[in-house]
Amino acid sequence: MAQVQVTPNPASDRTLVLLGSMGATHRMWDPQIAELAGRFRIVAMNHRGHGGAPAPPGPYTIAELGQEVIAALDDLGVERAGFAGASLGGMIAMWVAAHSGERVERLALLCTSAHMPPASLWAERAAAVREAASLDPIADAVVGRWLTPTFALANPGVVADLRSMLVSVDAEGYAGCCEAIEHMDLRADLGSIACPTLVIAGTHDPAASPEGHGSVIAAGIPGARLEEVPAAHLANIEQPEAVTDLLVGWLEGGSDGR
Repeated sequence: MAQVQVTPNPASDRTLVLLGSMGATHRMWDPQIAELAGRFRIVAMNHRGHGGAPAPPGPYTIAELGQEVIAALDDLGVERAGFAGASLGGMIAMWVAAHSGERVERLALLCTSAHMPPASLWAERAAAVREAASLDPIADAVVGRWLTPTFALANPGVVADLRSMLVSVDAEGYAGCCEAIEHMDLRADLGSIACPTLVIAGTHDPAASPEGHGSVIAAGIPGARLEEVPAAHLANIEQPEAVTDLLVGWLEGGSDGR
């Protein structure tokens, strides 16, 4: 049920899958897309209820969302691809790399986590958006965690665009994704990820800090590399040049990735 946006590249036979944050559509990758599309065929996916994708009744699981990504690649005839996943997209990418590692060439994980308690936070958020049948009641708080206050104050247009993107998401789709995170624990899967992996953490990320989340992932995946950028949760938007450079350098790297 994942919605797929494909950007062809006749000059490249390599595919890059982009998986975004919960509450964001594929447009969150706009700061990177031109540079990446010059090097890869881009397959950008919207989660359930995001960007017009169908939103079946929740709850969802990370495994279900990962299986949808694999099914979408099967439909496109893509056997193997690079993956870049942010937040929820990173969780899904880790699941795919751990359970269908032959499908993942190289992996970049942005501002994400292998385990994100407390579970009650996600249950309460899911209940709130279902009751309101809208993301509007939580929108300001969510966008407030996506960006540092300094960046948000200096870029009101970006804040407005992100809020508009967030409230366009289907409430049931968002709630179901909250429940996927509520019950997620990928820590035992990290050692099964064999592909070259880059972990990008936002120094000021209130949701997935480098110390509590990024470093755990990097320590758990054999040979993974950890990089910090001075940003909050949507680091690719707040520090677009730095994140683009990291992604291009990593995803275009050699086969050993070390």
